[in-house]
Amino acid sequence: QVQLIESGGGLVQAGGSLRLSCATSGRSFSSSTMGWFRQAPGKEREFVAAIRWSDSYTYYTVSVLGRFTISRDNAKNTVYLQMNSLKPEDTAVYYCAAVVPDGSSGAVRRVRPNTYNFWGQGTQVTVSS
Repeated sequence: QVQLIESGGGLVQAGGSLRLSCATSGRSFSSSTMGWFRQAPGKEREFVAAIRWSDSYTYYTVSVLGRFTISRDNAKNTVYLQMNSLKPEDTAVYYCAAVVPDGSSGAVRRVRPNTYNFWGQGTQVTVSS
């Protein structure tokens, strides 16, 4: 059974940092794309960042470029989202998600939520002004 378990959310002041973790289990993720999405109250779930496990190809939504970094640790089967220079508008529930299997290559980008077939439970990030 595939499991994605997020951790690392919390309350932080504007300008601060948080690191979210997504621990994976249940199958091999060597052929996958791992993504982070977020959903603020009253808004649709939106793409934040993704990483293709096979070659570490990464991409981000424009609003987090230069502030957020997605990475993976093969040994720990964990994906991270380092969030720096946080802003109040980053406040949301953050979800880890996976496209498994994913045979994509090159510049293919998985940015639509309905592309992902596994989801974590979400972790709250609140940025105060």
